[in-house]
Amino acid sequence: MRRVSSTVVAVAGAGAERVVAGLGGLHNVRAVVAGERGAAGVTEQVAHSSATYVVHDGDPLAAVGDAWVEYFDQAAAPGGLEVAIEAALAELRSQRAVLPDYYVVLDPEEMPETRRHWWLGVLAGAAPARVVPAHATAAAVRDVLSHLTAGRWWPDDLDGWLRALPTVVPDQVGVRP
Repeated sequence: MRRVSSTVVAVAGAGAERVVAGLGGLHNVRAVVAGERGAAGVTEQVAHSSATYVVHDGDPLAAVGDAWVEYFDQAAAPGGLEVAIEAALAELRSQRAVLPDYYVVLDPEEMPETRRHWWLGVLAGAAPARVVPAHATAAAVRDVLSHLTAGRWWPDDLDGWLRALPTVVPDQVGVRP
């Protein structure tokens, strides 16, 4: 998997594009609004940056998150989650996509329950310090950037972790038997 010299932060949630655009003038921050670029375009921008932080709204696991939510909300066709997982793994292996160092999740308390479980259960359960909630403003995200803490990286067995997602039940994420 590709690693870059900048700290990569993906902003997710309603208003992410607006918030990322609002960070463009900060010293040592490269703000990349995904727009029509796709994961490969965002990764290219991230890879060529020398800024301390690269902040973007191009989540490489967006399709997996959407499929996981639909799967557990019983709104998906059979196999959709598995297809999204394999597509994400292919993008990550080919280095057309890169996992961010951190996810800043905008206003998670406003999200539907299963979506909130994706962010604060599934992803935060895999790497607790790497998922940080924030209000949906550039000022709030700027404050988060100045207080990011170190923590374990995403699971070493990324394939196994992602492929196990169909068994990760929303209300039981992080609950030990």
